[in-house]
Amino acid sequence: MAQFSAAPGSSTIPPYGNEDGGSNDPSIPAGYSDRLCNEDLAPLRHQTWGAYNIFAFWMSDVHSVGGYVFAGSLFALGLTSWQVLVALLVGIGIVNGLCNLIAKPSQTHGVPYPVACRATFGVLGANLPAVIRGLIAVAWYGIQTYLASSALVIVVLKFVPQLLPYADVHHHGFMGLSTLGWAGFMLLWVLQALVFWHGMETIKKFIDFAGPAVYVVMFILAGYMVYRAGWRNIGINLGGVKYHGMEVVPVMITATSLVVSYFSGPMLNFGDFSRYGKSFASVRRGNFWGLPVNFLAFSLVTVVTTAATLPVFGQLITDPVETVGRIDYPTAVILGALTFTIATIGINIVANFVSPAFDFSNVAPRLISWRAGGMLAAVASIFITPWNLFNNPAVIHYTLDVLGSFIGPLYGVLIVDYYLVKRQKIVLDDLYTMAPTGSYWYRNGVNYRAVAALLPAAIIAVICVMVPSLDGMANFSWFIGAGLGALFYRLLAR
Repeated sequence: MAQFSAAPGSSTIPPYGNEDGGSNDPSIPAGYSDRLCNEDLAPLRHQTWGAYNIFAFWMSDVHSVGGYVFAGSLFALGLTSWQVLVALLVGIGIVNGLCNLIAKPSQTHGVPYPVACRATFGVLGANLPAVIRGLIAVAWYGIQTYLASSALVIVVLKFVPQLLPYADVHHHGFMGLSTLGWAGFMLLWVLQALVFWHGMETIKKFIDFAGPAVYVVMFILAGYMVYRAGWRNIGINLGGVKYHGMEVVPVMITATSLVVSYFSGPMLNFGDFSRYGKSFASVRRGNFWGLPVNFLAFSLVTVVTTAATLPVFGQLITDPVETVGRIDYPTAVILGALTFTIATIGINIVANFVSPAFDFSNVAPRLISWRAGGMLAAVASIFITPWNLFNNPAVIHYTLDVLGSFIGPLYGVLIVDYYLVKRQKIVLDDLYTMAPTGSYWYRNGVNYRAVAALLPAAIIAVICVMVPSLDGMANFSWFIGAGLGALFYRLLAR
């Protein structure tokens, strides 16, 4: 059966029949169960993304306030600049390779991440990895929206100081956020929802614009800061050199692991985007330019700009919005703040909006479309009050780190199943059938071996993160979880 659906948000739906008794919905391929398929989860008819679109996806994922701070933090570990660059290149090289591995099944068959998971976890068991990834995305979606809105509020107050009383949560606030904070949060919430609601084609156009736009502003900002500071006054060893000889090796390994962990979320559900790739070669090229090349260039520009804040402002500033806010030219401040806001919207949509849209739709395709899944996540991000979550380190630590500990094991199980157990062979039609004779029905629609491999690996990863005496292993929890998940599943699958 070689029938495919249009992309999410598209109204061009071919008139499928239901001669196999799968569904009465004309937008679903004949024989596919409507308990497993809707027009958004069905395999794609046309895969149109080229290498540039994948490259722009990673630019949007990297070019954010969080990415800026993260890149600067690597240079503040106490290593020399070349040691950081080596660790960074090794780490991003690993991410590049891992993304190519996870991209293959989705690109080959034109299916999103939760549908690809059905081959491993079963057509119903796939809801477990889908919901886990969706919940992580909801939490981060709210936090990223809050951080971007906070930056916007700071800029607004710079130009309209009369609004300062409304930024006081004690006098004008609700549920822990000030009136002005609510206005900024809901403004960005609505803007992101509008971009998302117009479908993947609009999202593609947005990220094609957002990533390069941030680069332009970043280069201008870096040039301005270097001009103000003088090139000779800039030192890029932000934390000072603290390690010598063999002492640097474990620190460099830690930095490498941090890079992989930073990208672990979008890496896991990268299939949601690689499914649009016109060829696997295009996806690989886009990953190469978007990860090793782009991340290295972005990190260098970031660290130069950050290092220049010391001679220019007398203190080291790692927040780009604060750096822009210190500039004396109002136009530059507005342009810079808007650009970083756009960048954060970009990363939020690609990393934390599209993912739960597919994930939650996968749970109940009859009731939840791709748009409905995304909006469900967006609404949930308000009710978790992300500002309270972000401002309570203990809560955010336990919430996100516990959920995040499942990402590594999930990755390990999926990769071993696809490459070593199934030898890259998937029966596409069986991903959408509830028939007990289907290849991925397993028992009651769940592959309990995959679940049995996932849970203990995740529990061990959680222990590494949560137990204080094991804090040295916390930075490597992704590798520990992925390795154990892969090992356990390989043993059980035999």
